[in-house]
Amino acid sequence: MVFGALSYLVYSSLFVSGENVFMNNEFCEQTADKLRDSVKESAKRYYDYVKLNETERTYIPASGKLLEFEELSNMIDASLDMWLTGGRFNEEFEVEFARFLGAKYALTTNSGSSGNLLALSALTSPELGDRCLQKGDEVVTVAAAFPTTVSPIVQNGLVPVFIDCELQTYNIDASKIKEAISPKTKAIMIAHTLGNPFDLESVLDICKSRNLWLIEDSCDALGAEYGGKKTGTIGHIGTFSFYPAHHITMGEGGAVVTNDPLLHKIITSLRDWGRDCWCATGKDDTCKNRFNMRRGNLPFGYDHKYTYSRAGYNLKITDWQAAVGCAQLKKIDRFVEARRKNFSFLKEKLSDLSEYLILPQYGKKSNPSWFGFVISVLPNQKFDKLSMVKHLENDGIGTRPLFAGNILRHPMFSDNGIQIRIERSALLSSKNLSEKDYALLPNTEFIMNNAFWVGCHPGIGGGLDQIVKAIHEFFK
Repeated sequence: MVFGALSYLVYSSLFVSGENVFMNNEFCEQTADKLRDSVKESAKRYYDYVKLNETERTYIPASGKLLEFEELSNMIDASLDMWLTGGRFNEEFEVEFARFLGAKYALTTNSGSSGNLLALSALTSPELGDRCLQKGDEVVTVAAAFPTTVSPIVQNGLVPVFIDCELQTYNIDASKIKEAISPKTKAIMIAHTLGNPFDLESVLDICKSRNLWLIEDSCDALGAEYGGKKTGTIGHIGTFSFYPAHHITMGEGGAVVTNDPLLHKIITSLRDWGRDCWCATGKDDTCKNRFNMRRGNLPFGYDHKYTYSRAGYNLKITDWQAAVGCAQLKKIDRFVEARRKNFSFLKEKLSDLSEYLILPQYGKKSNPSWFGFVISVLPNQKFDKLSMVKHLENDGIGTRPLFAGNILRHPMFSDNGIQIRIERSALLSSKNLSEKDYALLPNTEFIMNNAFWVGCHPGIGGGLDQIVKAIHEFFK
């Protein structure tokens, strides 16, 4: 449908412009630029018409994107380029995204979840020597997480070690990490929950003293800072998501960032089929030795572009996605500021309900970039999370649990015999966990039963007042 609409716009523009578009059977470049502009002018008229006739929203979603004509204009450019995989927009986005974060390298990928998979899989590369993660090694994480922060640990044959969370910050309780570490512990992989940075200072101290890798899942925290540095750039690898719910969007998409050239090389290879070649898409012989080397047990001169050194994937994005991302990235400061402002509004307007609710907090060195506003309902004979969530949803306000709550209770663990540890416990089978085992994570259990979040995204507008009103009405 998109190509059909664009074709019609181009065809119509030939007559609107009244120009002869062919000169001696050669397409005139100047006329091509005018045609491209006329397509976008027509699209702008359509966009303005649709925006003018938008109906008023009655449901307040917990998350939302904010798209404007710049994104559509870039998508039209990408469509008219007819370059279907990553191209000029992807190159621009990777450079600008790394610059925004203050990182050396940024690689786009088809989702934040794929970014997590690439990040952890990279740490299993033999090129890392003694620091390479091997099957049976342990990775510290949390159970109150989005599943794809934890899944790569299991998928790589590693053992997740679950640490309890703090209430109010909903991040890992860093004071419990040291005692949970064993000789097999090789890495820490945790997220900045809902855009609120975890205690990076304490976690980094542990990583440095124990020679552990640190992966920062910053999928919900783009633009957040800790000690003046952007989250995702402080550990060894950072990951980001551009799903429509997140701070900026490509529809689907994500990124992996690092300051380590070796990790960058490994991640690039894993993302691009596991190939040995580092040529960008559509380019050949960057190394000038394409047919002049021997790798593995291949014959001398075998095409380097089709030489594979890792068991990789194809997790790249299209240039359409990158085109949207380029437009969104230019607005990121505005988006983050709006989220912080909306968070502060909710925090202030709900502060009188401390008798019933736990409201979120953040550390002194943290400057969060809020993904949502998390609320915990204190245990009470009259009120509970379920009744409050139902009340809000019936009032047209979207809510979300704090992701998995306790992921160990989900079928992915409870129905499968996965080896795990819970803090200082011995190895356990996730299929045979008892209530006594779950009780080793008391705050995680509390989060599962009592916590949920509502939106504070830039497009929420007057929905903030509706949220505050509905919550107060519930307790009345």
